[in-house]
Amino acid sequence: MSILVVSSDTYPPTRVDVTVLFGEELAGRGHRIDWLLQSEAACARPYVTPWGGGQVWVGATDLGESRFSRFRKHWLGIRNDLRLFKLLRTGKYDIIEVKDKFIAGLAAALASRMYRKRFIYWLSYPFPEAYLHGARDGTARYPLLWLIRGWIFKVLLYRLILPRADHVFVQSEQMRRDVAAEGIPLARMTAVPMGVKTGSIVATDVTERNLIPAGQPCFMYLGTLNKVRKLDFLMRVLARVLERIPNAKLYIVGAGDDPSDEQLLIEEARKLNVSHAAVFVGKLPQPQALRYVQEADVCVSPFYPTPVLNSTSPTKLVEYMATGKAVVANEHPEQALIIRESGAGFCVPWDEEAFATAIVKLIQDAPLARRMGDLGRKYVQTHRTYTVIADQVERELLRIAAAARP
Repeated sequence: MSILVVSSDTYPPTRVDVTVLFGEELAGRGHRIDWLLQSEAACARPYVTPWGGGQVWVGATDLGESRFSRFRKHWLGIRNDLRLFKLLRTGKYDIIEVKDKFIAGLAAALASRMYRKRFIYWLSYPFPEAYLHGARDGTARYPLLWLIRGWIFKVLLYRLILPRADHVFVQSEQMRRDVAAEGIPLARMTAVPMGVKTGSIVATDVTERNLIPAGQPCFMYLGTLNKVRKLDFLMRVLARVLERIPNAKLYIVGAGDDPSDEQLLIEEARKLNVSHAAVFVGKLPQPQALRYVQEADVCVSPFYPTPVLNSTSPTKLVEYMATGKAVVANEHPEQALIIRESGAGFCVPWDEEAFATAIVKLIQDAPLARRMGDLGRKYVQTHRTYTVIADQVERELLRIAAAARP
């Protein structure tokens, strides 16, 4: 196949569902994948560079903080995306795919009809619903702007873009059902969950701790600290764990999009008198972050139960399991499915006492934690490596590409 992808990811891309699934797995199977991406670093002029077995048309950007600079950055991104008309006109692509972009999605829907190419849309997050939810629950910085943006994106996505797509890839089965409720046929959608790179995460029995003190009972959270996730919940869980294990610690590896995200957690810890037991590590490169995972007794994956987050596919849960750690997660469509199928930990309600009880059980019963960790690692190897996921995606893409030919 030959595919042109227009994505909201910047260059160089960092998300594993781009770098590994497309840049390594699919490209490594001989498929030609070219990209239209905007530069992450300051860049005054567009350029073309090889990446992942194909080429990337890298768009210029403006990293200034003024309103004009922000507007110019968006305009430069749109201008780069509109190269798709010229590239599709060459006739060398079987498929055009757009990931998480709206103006580019409209352009691709039009161009695919003009040049008789198959059009795929990849939706990794329910952006319209997220903007609308943020405007209504008070987490948006500019509520009115978010409300307007949410409604515009909802109309663009569900009324103009997805009805014209030949196929839609979504993040989870729950998202597939949610999108179907907007009128998109289930048969034209495929759920592609998050996974891990084959062989990149190796479960090891950590006999010596280098980052966490020896003998220190602990549980840990790895991921974003954004307010929408309501992670002050973990401080209340920590308070209940300390009632039963007074010397326990919570390690938090990650950062938010805004300094106030972490500050909210610090203030909650101070209010509950658990600051001494909450260790904020910050954002780390993946290898070092996963070392904390390996050294922890238990790993937690709390997902605040909202319609927005219910449709996501948690990366952290799969990373924990791939590293052989027992997990405690709350009742979330995909988390519940994974834990039920794997036996890798406990799935409990969004409740401080339920979380604390499960964490204490695993800290105090190390053999049980090891057994659950082993089950989780085996499940990931069988179901959630990107080699396995790429098999599914490749089958769909080949079917779509074949249908495009006379």
